[in-house]
Amino acid sequence: MARDFDGTEPQPTIKDPKPRDSGSTRPSASETEDIGMGGQLRPWQELKDEVNETGNKTTGSASASDNGVRSHGPSDETAIEMNTVAAHATHAPVGPGSPKAKAYGNGLGAETGAVGVEYKVYKRRWFGLLQLTLLNIIVSWDWLTFSPVASHAARYFNTTETVVNWLSTAFLFSFTFITPVVIYVLHLGPKKSIVTAAALLLIGNWVRYAGSHSSSGGIFGVVMFGQILTGLAQPFVLAAPSRYSDLWFTNRGRVAATALSSLANPFGAALGQLIVPFWVGQPSDISRMVLYVSIISSICAVPAFFIPSRPPTPAAPSAETPKLSIGASAKILFNQVEFWLLFIPFAMYVALFNSISSLLNQILLPHGYNDEEAGIAGAVLIVVGLVASAISSPIIDRTKSYLLAIRLAVPLIGLCYLIFIWMPGTRDGGGVAGPYVVMAVLGASSFSMLPIVVEYLVELTHPISPEVTSTLAWSGGQLLGGIIIIVSGALRDGADGDPPGDMRDALILHAVLALVVVPLPLCLGLFGRKEKLLLRRVKSDQEARNSAEGGHGYGGQIS
Repeated sequence: MARDFDGTEPQPTIKDPKPRDSGSTRPSASETEDIGMGGQLRPWQELKDEVNETGNKTTGSASASDNGVRSHGPSDETAIEMNTVAAHATHAPVGPGSPKAKAYGNGLGAETGAVGVEYKVYKRRWFGLLQLTLLNIIVSWDWLTFSPVASHAARYFNTTETVVNWLSTAFLFSFTFITPVVIYVLHLGPKKSIVTAAALLLIGNWVRYAGSHSSSGGIFGVVMFGQILTGLAQPFVLAAPSRYSDLWFTNRGRVAATALSSLANPFGAALGQLIVPFWVGQPSDISRMVLYVSIISSICAVPAFFIPSRPPTPAAPSAETPKLSIGASAKILFNQVEFWLLFIPFAMYVALFNSISSLLNQILLPHGYNDEEAGIAGAVLIVVGLVASAISSPIIDRTKSYLLAIRLAVPLIGLCYLIFIWMPGTRDGGGVAGPYVVMAVLGASSFSMLPIVVEYLVELTHPISPEVTSTLAWSGGQLLGGIIIIVSGALRDGADGDPPGDMRDALILHAVLALVVVPLPLCLGLFGRKEKLLLRRVKSDQEARNSAEGGHGYGGQIS
């Protein structure tokens, strides 16, 4: 079996107990048969021609329902396409055979007898996952390049802190602007998305340095243009983890893989908040700091062009299940209650995290904290969250207790935002302990929930392609985050405040928004909708493997 990194998808080889001409890469019609509709044995080539001949052939009423591809009132066109996906999954060509071959299928194919295919995970998947992780780290660092030193940046560019905040806000809005393109590119494969992000990061960072490298204080407009380019890069890697894990990992490792690369994004924000204040002691240090970040970004981005595009053979049956088109997916999601019960709180909590990360320096400084202490508070938020997620993600991978974890995390997140209203004012009485403790609990609950919701959305909406739900969820968070940052800046007290520049009203806004969405995920499975919480992708893989163990498939022994 070839193990190259050229990114090509090798031609599948059918496991065949009979010898045939060496030039043949497919079993002949006389050698290989499958059970088609009606239970009659038919040649493989006939089935292939039948599927290719019509795009709207269905496989019977049980096909869609058995695989959980049931929408809530889809149009006729959507229903036809969903049944077509089922038909393709039933008779799809398959990958290389081996002594450990398993039946190809998504539950539907397993029922009708599928071709033997090897499901295998490859060590090279870690190279791509590492690169995706690095890009998520650096793109988030780019986002918060100026926020931890907003006062110095404002003086360097001869502007105000509110204007400097627009560097973060424009970055977030860029995500929403390019969302349709991201979904399309990810639909083609994760490598194309990762390479696109790497190219935008390389260009954007050096444009920012060109705008900030000036003895007269830099050119803010050029820096803003570079910041927007890096903002356009973010969705290509932030929405990619669920797509990448779906392609390269099995259901026993997808949550952990998604968590590693997704949570690398806030880890990059933590690095920015922690390191940047030590690089910038005065306004004139801004240019040198941007240079350092540009060099690090370039080192992280270049390897992206050399990652493999897809595994030679599928990691699991669901990895090769034909996915619904983007249009059909949108119609289903719009009418799926469970999607909205997860999407709204996820987007809100991502937005609040973006807001508090961008404004934490400005929230704490009026109460006597310095840049370093504010940076440490941001780092505590993220580092504790990463540790908590590293513990919880493998547990969820094994237990599949998505719903329980979400129901525990969501109320805790809302409570943390409520308590944090009073934490900046504890500087005189309790030092830095109050904000640090609340940031630690908020980080642990938020970061544990994040990859769980991303993967749970994929499970509940399978066979909708993972990039559709993840990109929409992240896009909603970025859009709301930008809006909340703008509103929070407008709620800042003036020079006559107590203390001047106090952002207590902004913290109250954060708490209200965090608490309003708490009931939504708690309603999952209620009101007679428990059957809607079926883990469709897990069920798909289990049915395919159970079918394999039952002896379905073409010739050869399955073990």
